[in-house]
Amino acid sequence: MFETLSDRLTSVFSSLRSKGRLSEADIDATTREIRIALLEADVALPVVKAFVAQVKERARGIEVSQALNPAQQVVKIVNDELIEILGGETRRLRYAKTPPTVVMLAGLQGAGKTTLAGKLAKWLREQGHAPMLVAADLQRPNAVQQLQVVGERAQVAVYAPEPGSGVGDPVEVARRSIDEAKRAQHDVVIIDTAGRLGIDQEMMRQAADIRDAVSPDEILFVVDAMIGQDAVTTAQAFMEGVGFDGVVLTKLDGDARGGAALSVRHITGRPIMFASTGEKLEDFDAFHPDRMASRILDMGDILTLIEQAQKTFDEEQAAKMAGKLTSGESFTLEDFLEQMMMVQKMGPIKNLLGMMPGMGQMRDQLNSIDDRDLDRIAAIIRSMTPGERQDPKIINGSRRARIAAGSGVTVSAVNNLVTRFYDAQKMMKRMAGGMGIPGMPGGRGKATKAQKKSKGRRVSGDPRKAALGKADSAPVEPPPSKGGLLGNLGGKLPPGMELPPGFDPSKFNLPGDK
Repeated sequence: MFETLSDRLTSVFSSLRSKGRLSEADIDATTREIRIALLEADVALPVVKAFVAQVKERARGIEVSQALNPAQQVVKIVNDELIEILGGETRRLRYAKTPPTVVMLAGLQGAGKTTLAGKLAKWLREQGHAPMLVAADLQRPNAVQQLQVVGERAQVAVYAPEPGSGVGDPVEVARRSIDEAKRAQHDVVIIDTAGRLGIDQEMMRQAADIRDAVSPDEILFVVDAMIGQDAVTTAQAFMEGVGFDGVVLTKLDGDARGGAALSVRHITGRPIMFASTGEKLEDFDAFHPDRMASRILDMGDILTLIEQAQKTFDEEQAAKMAGKLTSGESFTLEDFLEQMMMVQKMGPIKNLLGMMPGMGQMRDQLNSIDDRDLDRIAAIIRSMTPGERQDPKIINGSRRARIAAGSGVTVSAVNNLVTRFYDAQKMMKRMAGGMGIPGMPGGRGKATKAQKKSKGRRVSGDPRKAALGKADSAPVEPPPSKGGLLGNLGGKLPPGMELPPGFDPSKFNLPGDK
């Protein structure tokens, strides 16, 4: 969504990094480029003016003039202002003190309200709630049936007493749904209302009547992020006609320029609360202004990546794999397949890598990644016998031909997989061995007791002691020191540095006499 804006801003900041100090001309040129980048991203003109003015004012201030790295300070200022324009902080749903909490969805037809209702219900169910969907869109053909299908996929209840397609009273359905939720003990009610292809008085009046009938705790305005400036116009019309508490952006995975996300919050004063980033029910999450700003500036989104991993990876499996690695046990193809399937559950690999910092500069390589490659790898491994998965060394030519035929790939694809697996196995063994880092499990920073025994008796650095040590392992009395460490001090240490009673310096390898 923000690829164009991200590329432009990245190029602007790269030109600043070579400058030790920023002149007035540098600041003017930078803010001019930022203005062009925002306008190209279809951000509303009032938003662009306010944003650029704030960045310019702060860039001329003391925080940049006295900074060790002015370019990084300007990036920080732009990041802070992006976060502010996107809402400042994450806005959470307000739940009613006495259940059920009523959430009403409003927006134009085609914005994705019905699908989003199912995504929100699934998200709430995973948060521990018991949501119920209400089919109050009785105008659009098959809207009720669509909501029932979405509700079944999300594994949530759907209240649909009317067939829809022009039949039934949506205000009465919404009113009765509250009683049904109390009876069935649902703590959240999500009302899907009707939309139109454009703003009209009938739609506004119906939405206002539903609002007055159920007194929702949250009214969410659903807007298609791909419609650009029209999103701002529609949001203003809904704000005046019905009012809403928060914004939900849909189709953030599209190829539009994304100006709506940067404009709606500033124009309406209402926060963006949720974002839909795909067609699947799982492609939905709370909107975090700081993370979105970080993505726009190509600084990654590590927190979201960690959250997705926590939701996907089984803790018991992760602990088992970690124990296997640290103990030095062999990493098998079975483990390889298991880890790959867990990563695949987190979403498209391209999206996951895109959350890493600096990946915007590798967009062409990311776009060339095909998730079907993982499916082919899984098919190859599943075509192997349990013994072959445990010990790939037994996979000879005839076995590779059989595996290739069973998985529908070429023999060279099987060879490539086995080679890559050996590389991964070597890396895992290095990790298990601590890679020679002191303090790491298996590291070479300190020798183990067994290693010490295998080295035999230590030989002293003093030739006289070494010669005596071959015949007798008894401690050797040191000769009188004439110019060594103690000899230079007259055989005594300064006051306050005396050695403790019983101290035997012969047990240490001190430098020899000159």
